[in-house]
Amino acid sequence: MSHEAISVFDIFKIGVGPSSSHTLGPWRAAQRFVQTLQQKNILFEVTEARVLLYGSLAKTGKGHGTDVAVQLGMCGDDPVTFAVDQIDAKINDIAAMKKIVLLGLHEVDFNPSEDIDFLITETLPHHPNALTFLATLRNGESIAETYYSIGGGFVIKEGEILSAKDAAQLPFPINTADDILHWCIKTGMSISEIVMENENTWRTEKQTKEQMLNIWRVMKECIYRGVHTPGILPGGLQVKRRAEALNKKLINGKPYSDYDSWLLTIRSGGNDFKYTLDWVSCFALAVNEENASFGRVVTAPTNGAAGVIPAVLQYYIAFCPDSHREVNKEEKIIQFLLTAAEIGSIFKKGATLSAAMGGCQAEIGVSSAMAAAGLTECMGGTQKQVMMAAEIAMEHHLGLTCDPIGGLVQVPCIERNTMGAIKAITASQLALQSTPDFAKVSLDAVIKTMWDTAKDMDFKYKETADGGLAINVPLSLPEC
Repeated sequence: MSHEAISVFDIFKIGVGPSSSHTLGPWRAAQRFVQTLQQKNILFEVTEARVLLYGSLAKTGKGHGTDVAVQLGMCGDDPVTFAVDQIDAKINDIAAMKKIVLLGLHEVDFNPSEDIDFLITETLPHHPNALTFLATLRNGESIAETYYSIGGGFVIKEGEILSAKDAAQLPFPINTADDILHWCIKTGMSISEIVMENENTWRTEKQTKEQMLNIWRVMKECIYRGVHTPGILPGGLQVKRRAEALNKKLINGKPYSDYDSWLLTIRSGGNDFKYTLDWVSCFALAVNEENASFGRVVTAPTNGAAGVIPAVLQYYIAFCPDSHREVNKEEKIIQFLLTAAEIGSIFKKGATLSAAMGGCQAEIGVSSAMAAAGLTECMGGTQKQVMMAAEIAMEHHLGLTCDPIGGLVQVPCIERNTMGAIKAITASQLALQSTPDFAKVSLDAVIKTMWDTAKDMDFKYKETADGGLAINVPLSLPEC
């Protein structure tokens, strides 16, 4: 049976907020377009450039920073390394000069207010998140390429065939949850061990582990930065950041100087239920407030849901017995992320990671299922209990709509990450105290149900800001 080979690092991508499908994806698409121009030796022949945004990218693109992303991508800047504190200055320079330097090499006239078109009444058939790049050459010819941002930072070009990596032959091909359990039963290996063997197709185990720990480094730096940054989020909603104040309240004046001493201070407060609950919320708020501020985050599996997995993993490290012992902490982090990534992968294959296709169940729901699975394996759960935890988490996110107020990834998105994290922990606890053989609902059944629900869901609840809270909360904001 054919299978789509998806790496852990396809699910976990380092990038810039606020949206994986509306920011990171268009950024990558713009990079690919200008790189194509260079590969065809026509980059220096370009005299004009335009960008057309369709569907959800047009309707909520302003709030999600799509216009910012495509400009940075056309400049050749990389979302993994570009200094996020320089974004505003660069975008302002382009607008003031009405010029853009394609791939950092060739300057052409470009007025963002005229050359980025938000076609809010038009959609393309393949996916709601579509964008077309147009370039005019000196000889009068035009070049056009259309891309689809399909969720989680994944981008496909119109007419594109599978890449060599997609066609890779993995030792343990997986499309479904049943496939995972099949290989676990056959080999006796844990889910994370199965995933690691597949990752060895692309790189050494040492390289995979190093990159996994780098993913966690970015996550924990995002948490730590978020809990120390006060202020108002950008975009016009005047949403006040809450993680910094909550951190200060919970720390209660105890001294610390860096992440490690901060973590020790958190542990010193014990593990009372309310105390733990407040910290999990604080961790999740911190990440998604950073995300809303064009900060550096890890797509997990999307930017809008980027706070769930870091919050649950930070919860495990801070509050679960033995999790913080140096002898096994790094291995546990890797185990958590490998397991979580595979769950995200089968949701992508069987349903979607795109809120524009499936509503917020495709973002918060999937991230909660991923986190529940990772936590359960780290807590010693069986392979079936891991699958059960993921199923429980998604089952109770089914039908969750995406209705961002003002087209911004702020309300209700930031708080939803706290809910997703708490549900993940609850799902894990339920699975660990249950016998999966008696479960009535399988993970594959809930994935199919999620996809059926997505197809039935009205488009106005799919990241368009045309329904739900987006129209029922009276706010004076410019149209996005």
